[in-house]
Amino acid sequence: MKLILASTSPYRKALLERLQLDFLCDSPDIDESPLEGESVQDMVVRLARFKAEAVAGKYPEALIIGSDQSAALEGEILTKSGNFENAVKQLQKASGKRIVFQTGLCLLNTKTGHSQTACVPYTVVFRPLTQGMIENYLKKEEPYNCAGSFKSEGLGIALFEKFEGEDPNALIGLPLIKLIAMLENEGFSVLNG
Repeated sequence: MKLILASTSPYRKALLERLQLDFLCDSPDIDESPLEGESVQDMVVRLARFKAEAVAGKYPEALIIGSDQSAALEGEILTKSGNFENAVKQLQKASGKRIVFQTGLCLLNTKTGHSQTACVPYTVVFRPLTQGMIENYLKKEEPYNCAGSFKSEGLGIALFEKFEGEDPNALIGLPLIKLIAMLENEGFSVLNG
């Protein structure tokens, strides 16, 4: 069966490449707006499923991976900042705080119609950040297309006191440990060929 990543994220693509599998990427075109009263956990699972379903029609015998990620800080969902000014505000708010990132994952088998979903949490604890630290970081890494305005796999590691969770890949946007288990549930083994 073909393996399809329903994403254009270079971060998710790079994570999936770690498993040394052949796969294709396809861009899901969905509305990613949260629903009124929806929790972050429910939202990311719903969007992961919608992403997988959005490309399913093109691949009648495939395993399609959908993933979505978000987090909330003081009740406000963290988004991609888009620019320097918004990123400064996000990191100022995050300074010294604990944020739980929620990553929704869906594996859809288009041959059987079976789907599996999960929400994988991962916590980051920000160290206290000065204005200079924030501005220097943003000028060097420009993480404006990342939720929360940082790249933990890059210089962003300097922003944190610690990480807490079962799968550090979840923070980057694709929880590989859970994905491997889901693939095995579909008879697709990463290590046995």
